[in-house]
Amino acid sequence: MDENESGEATRAGASRLGDALNIEGMRMQERIFRMDAERGLRNLRDSTRLMLLVLLVSVPMGVAAWAFLAALDAVTAFRETYGWPVFLLLPVVGVFTAWLYRVYGKDAARGNNLVIDCAVTGRDIPRRMAPFTFVCSVATHLAGGSAGREGTAVQIGGTIADAVSRAFKLKEYDHRDLMMAGISAAFGGVFGTPLAGAFFGMEMCYVGKLHYAAGIYCLVASFVGDTVATLLGTPREAYLIGRIPEIAPATIALAVGVGIAFGVAARLFSGAIRLVRRFYAAHITGYLQAALAGAIVLLATYAVFGLWRYAGLSSWLVEAGFAGETTPVDAACKLVMTALTLGAGFQGGEVTPLFGIGAALGGWLGGICGVAPSFMAALGMVGLFGSALNVPITTIMLGIDLFGGHAAPYFVIVSFVGYLIAGHRGVYPAQRIVTPKWRSLGEDAGDTVEQVIERHRDGVV
Repeated sequence: MDENESGEATRAGASRLGDALNIEGMRMQERIFRMDAERGLRNLRDSTRLMLLVLLVSVPMGVAAWAFLAALDAVTAFRETYGWPVFLLLPVVGVFTAWLYRVYGKDAARGNNLVIDCAVTGRDIPRRMAPFTFVCSVATHLAGGSAGREGTAVQIGGTIADAVSRAFKLKEYDHRDLMMAGISAAFGGVFGTPLAGAFFGMEMCYVGKLHYAAGIYCLVASFVGDTVATLLGTPREAYLIGRIPEIAPATIALAVGVGIAFGVAARLFSGAIRLVRRFYAAHITGYLQAALAGAIVLLATYAVFGLWRYAGLSSWLVEAGFAGETTPVDAACKLVMTALTLGAGFQGGEVTPLFGIGAALGGWLGGICGVAPSFMAALGMVGLFGSALNVPITTIMLGIDLFGGHAAPYFVIVSFVGYLIAGHRGVYPAQRIVTPKWRSLGEDAGDTVEQVIERHRDGVV
């Protein structure tokens, strides 16, 4: 074979090898494409299935939010019509609540903390939690307990989501996403704040983490819960901010200063509730006796100091704060009455009292700082809420939901300053600390808020 024939043979061989490699490459690409397509279809199928379950949770949660708020309006009107004699029901409600949860409630007495544990670890929620918290929270407001409403809503949403998850045998990650969607549907349905509700579901269970994987489900759930409750006739609060100051070094410094104040107030709020609970647990051994004593102390405090108007939701505090007609005494009175109520074991939530305390404190600060009281009351509402619950992104969204986006830069400043000042405290002891707030608190990573508080009982965190 001469050199030409040898070269042609070599080129032909190389060409056949190249063709074979090209064919194999095409086959490889086809396999990769097919695998990607199959994986995409599986993800689409699973996501669609989970989204349908989110709707299955969100619609009844919207109905439950409407029913709960309607019941609260009815009992509040009854109490305000007949006055102080209705408060004599406090011992009855307190003892009944303690007995019901101790005898029949199982773990339901842990409330929102059980919902957090269920979302994070898959722990079961007793089905009775939803009706128990509904009835007992309404009874608390009827008798004049100073409590909120988000706790009840979140517990109902968590119960519904857990029941649906168990029924459809969801895997761990789908169960977690559905639980967070149930939390979002509850928050959006009760407060009419769908953006805040979406982020609350992603943020409530952790300190220093947003669970983005559940984002689309939480967003849909919050909007559906809000829409259903609104369509059924649930009224929504609307607040107007006066003049919003221009961003300048002085106004930034002011926002930082009030953010620090709200962070400190948040620590006082959660600490006061914890202090009352520990006092009764340490000094009264019988649970019924402790419940009775807590109710009597609450009733006596109302009567002796004439604090009847701080009962229930005390929505007037927000209106007065926006008008600049509050003092630190109003904020302190509401804080004390809420601590005495929740610390004694009455059912309810913390968010609405935080709104009132924050608005009262902010409105007063606005007056002494020379800015619109309504502007500072708005910062107080969202700032104290976010600091006490460790949810800074939800705080910003809440401000936008309630007041629009013009004051958003101030919401951001107050949110993160208050979040840092509040430290590893909060009203939800079951929250998991993922990213510590300060470098000096690095050892707290992976612990719950409750574990951190116990470890640093004599220190500052």
